[in-house]
Amino acid sequence: MSGLLLRLAGPLQSWGERSAFTPVRDSAPFPTRSALTGMFAAAEGLGRGEQGIERYDSLHFTVRVDRPGVRLVDYHTVGGGFPKAQTAATSGGSNKGAAVITRRHYLADAVFTIAVTGPDTDTQRIAQALHRPHWAPYLGRRSCVPDEPFLLRAHVPDPLSELRHHVPLSREPERPEPDTVPVTFLYEQPPADVPEDKVDVLAVNDHPVSFAQHQRSHRLHLVRPGHDPRPAFRCDRGAWRRDAPGPCE
Repeated sequence: MSGLLLRLAGPLQSWGERSAFTPVRDSAPFPTRSALTGMFAAAEGLGRGEQGIERYDSLHFTVRVDRPGVRLVDYHTVGGGFPKAQTAATSGGSNKGAAVITRRHYLADAVFTIAVTGPDTDTQRIAQALHRPHWAPYLGRRSCVPDEPFLLRAHVPDPLSELRHHVPLSREPERPEPDTVPVTFLYEQPPADVPEDKVDVLAVNDHPVSFAQHQRSHRLHLVRPGHDPRPAFRCDRGAWRRDAPGPCE
């Protein structure tokens, strides 16, 4: 088993959790398993209706919340003021005939660092795809472009330990600077040194079964949020400047 480390940052992110073609397009407060799986599938060129999504079932994700971001809601309209034939299409093949109004939720200025653990052949294949993606990755919606660096490291022997103890936090230290800062992790498999009474259990319906356009389906899986103080000296927003040496290279 090995893995890779990702950094998901950008002006806007949106991680759909419950909405499916409804007027309110919500966002989970963290990247979902479905979104991360879809990102890998797109990088590898796996189409929505194609078979093979089960290849990602062997992966385990750990999300570190460096900055939770600020929730924004966009009042969004499509197709207003046009003849019916030029308005938004319906799933049945006709047209809406009126403007489609949605309220779309985003996370602004959020940063998440992800440890991906799995069989060596799988993580190496995904890392190669992320270096030269078939379809470019995005942060939940195509308009949400990821910041750099995106893929921090590939071929990491123990990505969870690297995430917890070595990768800098994308935040500025608090003032006055304490010895430690509170950090939230979302574990699929908590490490052995995290006490069970420090980890909650959250059932999330975001394990993808199918991405087919008219047959999307997911199943429940467990996520365990935990709060793990980290040394304050690891807080360094400037660590990820383009002209700074890569701490994970």
